[in-house]
Amino acid sequence: MQKENNLITIKHYNFLCEEAKYIRIEVFMKEQGFKDEFDEWDDKVSHVVLFVDGRAAGTGRLLPGENHKTFVIGRVAVVKQYRKLHLGSKIINELENMPKKLGGVRIHLSAQCKAQGFYEKLGYTASGEPYLDELCEHIHMEKKI
Repeated sequence: MQKENNLITIKHYNFLCEEAKYIRIEVFMKEQGFKDEFDEWDDKVSHVVLFVDGRAAGTGRLLPGENHKTFVIGRVAVVKQYRKLHLGSKIINELENMPKKLGGVRIHLSAQCKAQGFYEKLGYTASGEPYLDELCEHIHMEKKI
């Protein structure tokens, strides 16, 4: 799969659409073994789905933070066959643009420790100690926008 030959589109949803649900099941539940993937926020917050040639390839969601100037990015996932195409950074950039339009100044996220380097390349800084979420090490990260 060559990146320059693929048509990439991103769609916004105000609920957990079937495409985002599919991606999260494939990545977090089937591939990584998470059991509690879905929560009360799913049908209340914004989601983005990135499509490659019309196929759902990646997703992420944006939640409100502790005040109207902060937001939380979560559930960022790219289907295995579409990795190495830099789609994760496209999803993050799209999610970051949403709070910028609303006057947001800071974004927080809970990164899997194995993805910490990816987020650092996008300007996020880790803080605190790693912690377990369903037996997977995570780290708190944040970024000023």
